Amino acid sequence: MGLFGLFGLFGSRDEREANHLRKLAKKLTEKYGPPENRQKVIEQLGGMGTPGALSTLCLRFTVRTEPGITDDEEKEAARRLLVDAGDAAIGPLEGFIRERESGIAWGLRALAEIAPPAKVVAVVTKELARLARGYTRDPEKKLVLLAWLEQHHPDARSAEVEAALLPLLEDFSDDVRIGAARALAGLGPSESGRAALIQLLLRDRDNARVRGEVLEALVRLGADVKGFRPSVEPLLIEPYFLDREGHVKKRA
Repeated sequence: MGLFGLFGLFGSRDEREANHLRKLAKKLTEKYGPPENRQKVIEQLGGMGTPGALSTLCLRFTVRTEPGITDDEEKEAARRLLVDAGDAAIGPLEGFIRERESGIAWGLRALAEIAPPAKVVAVVTKELARLARGYTRDPEKKLVLLAWLEQHHPDARSAEVEAALLPLLEDFSDDVRIGAARALAGLGPSESGRAALIQLLLRDRDNARVRGEVLEALVRLGADVKGFRPSVEPLLIEPYFLDREGHVKKRA
């Protein structure tokens, strides 16, 4: 067989696999079809184990079916197969987290069981930085990533993590600004973080919910408000107060 014939054969095989995976993806994400059909596809994709099959398997996380217990069982089965695939699933899971808007929490759970913590932090940080650069109508993905960063790696101090969080303090969504403040407080003290939180407090002076969360973040950081005391002090609400040195404190 000539060289061009060989390339044509591989291309044909790749195309057949892609078509096959598209058909499986349709069955996998059919909300109202018999659950047995989805469950069969889940096992089939896990057995194939190719990057394309594992990427397709991740799509099960993107739809919600009824009853809820069956939905959870199917997603758990997909997660388990991805974890069992080991390193082969890292790339597909990274792509899923980057490209999809829903089901990200399941993808993160699977990735965290395979990849080292620093790798998962890097994936989350990179995606948050990307999302911070543009407008997104639905903040859900940002919130999932922020919550994961806060809950699983509160001590993930790095310039990259902080740089990804700071722009999110100016997000249009109250919940995203609050999530970013909480995650930032978990990183520990830094001058840039302190200043950014104080600026958020001043911008959202009339938003009681955001204001309370920022004050809590400043308490967690042990931060002072030097240089801003005249502006900050009128915004304090119980149980928050400033000590003599200007640190934000919380009464027991």
